[in-house]
Formats: sequence, C-alpha cells, structure tokens
Amino acid sequence: MKRSIRKIFKWILKLLLWFFGIILLVEAILYFLAPIYDFQEPEPFSGDQWYNPYHDIDTNNWRRANFHFHTYRWGGITSGKGTEQECYEQYKKLGYTISALSHYQYITEFQKDSPYYIPVYEHGFGIWKKHQLLIGAKRVTWLDYSLFQNINHKQHIINRLRPTSDIVTLAHPDWENGYTLKDMRYLSNYDLVEVLNNNWNSIKQWDAALSAGRPVYILGDDDGHNIYNPYVVGRRCTYVNSPTRNAEDIIHNLKTGNALGADIYMRWHEPFEEKEARAKMVPQVTDLFISNDTLFIQTDTVAMKFTFIGQNGKAKKVQYLTDDAWYILQPEDTYIRTNIVFLSQWKHPGTKFYLNPVFRYDGTPPVNKLTAKINWERTWIFRILTLGALAVGLYLVISYRWKKSHRKARS
Repeated sequence: MKRSIRKIFKWILKLLLWFFGIILLVEAILYFLAPIYDFQEPEPFSGDQWYNPYHDIDTNNWRRANFHFHTYRWGGITSGKGTEQECYEQYKKLGYTISALSHYQYITEFQKDSPYYIPVYEHGFGIWKKHQLLIGAKRVTWLDYSLFQNINHKQHIINRLRPTSDIVTLAHPDWENGYTLKDMRYLSNYDLVEVLNNNWNSIKQWDAALSAGRPVYILGDDDGHNIYNPYVVGRRCTYVNSPTRNAEDIIHNLKTGNALGADIYMRWHEPFEEKEARAKMVPQVTDLFISNDTLFIQTDTVAMKFTFIGQNGKAKKVQYLTDDAWYILQPEDTYIRTNIVFLSQWKHPGTKFYLNPVFRYDGTPPVNKLTAKINWERTWIFRILTLGALAVGLYLVISYRWKKSHRKARS
C-alpha cells in the first residue's frame, strides 16, 4: 500500500515537473525571441503654438466613466466578486454614464449589442504588475513576459498591443514599480496613463512622460474587485467631455485628451446610499481656454486651490479660494497641467480634479507615435550568445552524465 502511494506521488511529482518545465521552456523561447530596441533621447514639448485638449468643451457633455473593474471570472482566481449585471447597476446608481468591465485576458460580451458598449480588458499575467488596459479592444493578446521585464520587453508588448485596440493604456504604472520613471521617459506608442487607481497613484510617472514630450493623457479608475464593497466603488474615475455616450465619441475624446481624472471625496466607511447622494454634488469644470499668453480655468464651484504644474512636475503657481483661476504661460514652459482641490462639506480637502495638460506643439495633431526602433544587430548578437551559452551548458550536462555512467560501468 505504501509503495503504491509512493508511486502515485512520484508520478504526480514528475507530471508537475514536466508541466512547469514546459512552461519555463516556452518562457525561455519568448525571452530568446524578444527584440532589443534603440530608444530616442527624450525631447520636451516645443513649438510656437499651444495644444489645448479642452478647446471646445461643453459643460453639458461631462460623462462620468470607469474603465477598470473586475467581477467574478476565471473560476474566482482573480478575486472578483459580483456579477457583471450587478456592477453595471451599481455604477448607474452612482451617476456613471460608462462602466466598462476589464477582466484579465478576457473581453466580456455583456451588453455587446448596445451602441454604448466599449470592449475593455486588462492585459498581463506576470508577477510584477506590468499591466496594460486596452479600451476599444478587438481581440485578446496572449503574449507576455511573466517573470521579469526590462524596457525592451515593455516596448515590445506595447507594440504588439497597438494594432489590437483603439487605446493602449499603461495600467497603474507605479504599482510594484511596474513602469519606472526612466521607462516613462523612453517608452512610446501608447495613449493613456492610468494615473489614478484605488491601489496606487502614478502622478510622478505621468509627469516623467509629459516632461519627455509624450502627449499622453490621464485615466482614473477604481480597479476594484468587489462590487459589494463601497470603499472600492466610485472613488476614482474619468470625466469624458463627449457630445454623446456612443463608444466612438467616448474613445475619440479620451484619445485626444478631452477628459480629466477625478479623486471623488468619500467618508470612511461611507455606505452606498450616501455615495449615491454625494455623486450628484460633484463640481464641474465649465471652461478652460488660452487667450494670448494666459491659461484660464473656470469651475462651477469655488475651489480650495488650483495648482498649475509644469516641466518635471514642478508647481508653478497656486491660487486659493476661487472659481476662476489663471496662469501666464512662460517662455520656458513646455506643458502646464492643473490640479484642482475642492472643499468637502466639513471644510476639509475634498474631491480632486487632475486636468490634462496644455502643451507646446507645431500645429501637427499630437500623437505618442512609436520612436523606438529594433536594433537587429544587437538582437542577433544576443540570440547567438544565448544559443552559445545554452550549447555549452548542454554539452557540460551531457559530458557529466556520460562520465558518471562510464565510471559506474567500470566499477
């Protein structure tokens, strides 16, 4: 009996070893085939004109959106709680126009026949949270480097995702150091940065990209996994200024920067009923325009403070207790983005808005186009050296085993 149990245990152990061995072999092949890139040195925004993503905003067109939430999927291994229908209904009660679901490696067909349906999923299954959020996704991409990623792997993943989705977003880049400040300066070919997230804020990463002249815009999301928990629902969101809630218009305005990220004030252990009442009282940006050399911002509520932020995340001006703030654009300014903090009902800092930047440009519509190029010479040198190292390692193993068996035969 004991011998049979041992045999079964050994068989299971061998099966597991083969399983993980095959996975590691596949991973090794992927890393072996990964290209090496040459990255252009960053150049700050320049030009004699200012790009203003809010040049035609309409106060009646602000639409509250969340593009990152997980419900039950994959047998529960992704920790999602609740159904897709429950998620949709709860966000609707909180005044959301768009509440997309972003399962890992899966595009839901929930409400697929609606003109407001936006296919979204979260790409990435590595252990270090190097994820991307695909908005307007056409299909799921399964390529990923799950053990570790350097900047070459990250750029390659972005490039593979680019043709499969309308919008490529770097998800929670500061979480687990998923995207370093250096990465943000050099990576290209993506559209949005998930700056606001219940798990982590990535403001420094966003400023690093903007300071490097990357025209990338903000996304704010809950990234919750439990629709029954009011603490993870309705906290961070994106306000999109769009004439309709149709998917095409929402995606266009996200991609061109006609949106803002919001950190919605909430009381600790605030129940859903209170959140639903508070959702109707969120302030609004009513105008943002540039006249001559001055940036003007207007809100429908007196704000506690406006902070104008420029190159390298440096605060350039702070203006208090007003609903009409302004900043004179300086010759050395490359971009200016604005944070707005409103007062809560207890006269403490409350809801915060993070506006997309205005930045210098030459009149050509700004796009974070691909600037990295594959260095085929370095790529093939890496592959040849790797093959050589593997050949030497294999030779040593075979030689050792042969000598060992030869010695046993002699004895």
